[in-house]
Amino acid sequence: MRLINPHGGRLIDRLVSPEEARALEQKAPGLPRIQLNPRETADFEMIATGAMSPLEGYMVRADYDAVVEKMHLATGLAWTIPITLAVPAARAETLKLGTEIALYDGETLLGVLELQDKYQPDKMREAEKVLRTTDEAHPGVQYLQSIGEVYLGGPIAAIRKPHHDDFNEYRLDPKETRVLFKAKNWATVTAFQTRNPIHRAHEYLQKCALEAVDGLLVHPLMGATKADDIPGPVRMECYRVLLENYYPKDRVALSIFPAAMRYAGPREAIWHAIVRKNYGCTHLIIGRDHAGVGKYYGTYDAHHIFKEFEPGELEITPMFYDHAFFCKRCGNLASIKTCPHGQEDRLFLSGTKVREMLAAGEDLPVEFTRPEVAEVLRAHTRK
Repeated sequence: MRLINPHGGRLIDRLVSPEEARALEQKAPGLPRIQLNPRETADFEMIATGAMSPLEGYMVRADYDAVVEKMHLATGLAWTIPITLAVPAARAETLKLGTEIALYDGETLLGVLELQDKYQPDKMREAEKVLRTTDEAHPGVQYLQSIGEVYLGGPIAAIRKPHHDDFNEYRLDPKETRVLFKAKNWATVTAFQTRNPIHRAHEYLQKCALEAVDGLLVHPLMGATKADDIPGPVRMECYRVLLENYYPKDRVALSIFPAAMRYAGPREAIWHAIVRKNYGCTHLIIGRDHAGVGKYYGTYDAHHIFKEFEPGELEITPMFYDHAFFCKRCGNLASIKTCPHGQEDRLFLSGTKVREMLAAGEDLPVEFTRPEVAEVLRAHTRK
């Protein structure tokens, strides 16, 4: 069985051999040192393991400019999100092109950057094009304002992946998910991207998709998110109890997606598709307001952006779904494509309403979420 090709045709592996790692560790104390922030650390891990194939490091200016302006790398390959490493301008002045820089996560040496480029981006232009807003209330704009003025570009040599204290049995790299899919004999696999617990409407979309493919990869994003998002450990417990009780075990897998959230809406939807292709997925579920936040994007902008790419260019197939809900008159879960009834018959609970009900000790409707998931959320709220 042959799996889908990685983006660009080759799965990148920037993790060096044990001998090379020892040599780099001996050299590192004499190199300039840069402390990576959580997003940069997550990006390091994904570059190192090939999840960001064909990238071999943080973007040089030619790739950055092409991605911001044209949604493609300088080579012409589709790519929509800048992958960058930022430092203050004064720090950048001390760093010479052609030299190596030691990259750290806290006190842990992750690897070395070969500095090929340093450049000062127009961050507001980046925000305008990638995030589609320069509003300072947008978390992506806030991030751009918080980091240094100069970007460093070049390939990395990874000594090790960042350390994680939890859920390591679920942290499968692209080469490992590809082995898993082959072992399960899944020729077609759809990924489900989420940064929230899976409610009944999500489950409905997943099971509709599962009717058309061999397997489902529930692939929750566990990198940096907004402070008010539900914590990762709580979400993982929700996923585990849901899959244990309501999904066919031979057709579903759960693995962590280590990326940091950009909240870039349509552009991030394309990026999520490209990266999931590297994990071996042939399809990606795209629902309403994929990777959105607030009111910055239209409900189905993440559907429409796929039309801006040539047919077959991305290779991975998006599975578009409209807003799903429980209809009291239909007596089942449905979407706006299948339900003829009005809003008054459709059960919809906002995130705010859910939090209020949990805080008050109220039961969430079984039409909205599975009881096992509700109990995990209720226990979290009581803490």
